[in-house]
Parts: sequence; C-alpha cells; structure tokens
Amino acid sequence: MTVLETFPFPRPTEDQREVIAAASRRLVERRDGWLNPPGLSAADLTKRTLTNLYNERPQWLLDVHRHLDEAVLAAYGWDVDLQNDALLARLLELNLSREPA
Repeated sequence: MTVLETFPFPRPTEDQREVIAAASRRLVERRDGWLNPPGLSAADLTKRTLTNLYNERPQWLLDVHRHLDEAVLAAYGWDVDLQNDALLARLLELNLSREPA
C-alpha cells in the first residue's frame, strides 16, 4: 500500500506522542466497552457494531475523539479551532511539499 507513504504525519515531541497514545488508548477502551459490555445477551451484542455506535454519536464518543484530535493538532503545531477546510488545505500543502515516494 502506498497511500500513506507521502502522508504528512506530524513529528510530535515525546510528550506529545504520549498524549496522543493515551488519547488513542482511551478511545479504544471506550469503544471496546461499548461494543462488548458485560451481561448483554448474544442477540443484543449483535446490535453493538461500530457503525451503530458512530451513527448514534453519543457524547462520550465525541469527547474522546475531540481529545484525540486536539492532541494530534498540537503535534502539528496547529490551533485546535482549525476548521475542516483550513485543516485539509494545510494537510494538502504539507503533502505537496514532500518528496515523491
């Protein structure tokens, strides 16, 4: 796969890397807890899919994603209030400035 070879990943400091890792772990823990809560019947567990979770978009999910997004934006040195269009433009600019793979 060559899709990510030229993706402009940030170069986080060690502290930023740990914040990103902790936020990522928290997201996985929360999603896993939602997908497989103790005591649910097999029939109820079949309804616990990532698609259903992301369609529901509970506040805790939005919060953990926001925390992860903020950690990654900090690693890029960008403001956490950056709007999607500006974010995509910056990523494209970084990607275009990289050497071809």
